[in-house]
Amino acid sequence: MPSLAPLARRTLTDAAADALRDRILAGRLGAGTPLRQEALAAELGVSRIPLREALHRLEAEGLVTLEPHRGAMVAELPLDDVAELFELRALLEADLARRAVPRLTAVDDTALRAGAARFETAVQGGPDAWGHANLELHLALYRPAARPRTLEVVTRLHAQCDRLLRLQLTLTDGTARAVREHRAIVAAARSRDARLTERLVRDHILDAGRALAAALAARHVSEES
Repeated sequence: MPSLAPLARRTLTDAAADALRDRILAGRLGAGTPLRQEALAAELGVSRIPLREALHRLEAEGLVTLEPHRGAMVAELPLDDVAELFELRALLEADLARRAVPRLTAVDDTALRAGAARFETAVQGGPDAWGHANLELHLALYRPAARPRTLEVVTRLHAQCDRLLRLQLTLTDGTARAVREHRAIVAAARSRDARLTERLVRDHILDAGRALAAALAARHVSEES
């Protein structure tokens, strides 16, 4: 298992959760990797208590599995749940977009343009940067809806989908399409067309889910042949 650099002393549970989440989403801790608490606590420079709390937090996000007598391990990719995860995201995020657009301000417009630009820069790099930039753009659109509970659920769904998103963009070479769709969503939002923004957000998410499902099916057939 790759060595983890010691953490600066801040909110230790948050710091441990952030460090492990980053490595799981980047693929540096692969599915099924055992997470030995004693070794991780030493590498991260924290005690067992905040590390255990961090693991429970990541379990709630669907990134870690905690089993009696077996301990913690990186959760398997939820491939069987692709359709449900993306459909649930589409339902909630389209609603947030519709509610947010009439409340957008000039400051929000600037944040949306900046978020789209950051995503376009991120996709020139590698998968490590895609997930965070994508989430920040989506949240910049949804925050003005003033629906904190829904936003919390959406943020958790993004954490569960992040590895799937990276897989989808990698398997389908979908970054150029994502850039185009983000531009269209931002343009619709800035023109204050709530219904169009709602439709574009829904289509953007559902199309990504369908593309991933198709790519996974094709890969499965290829592996069997």
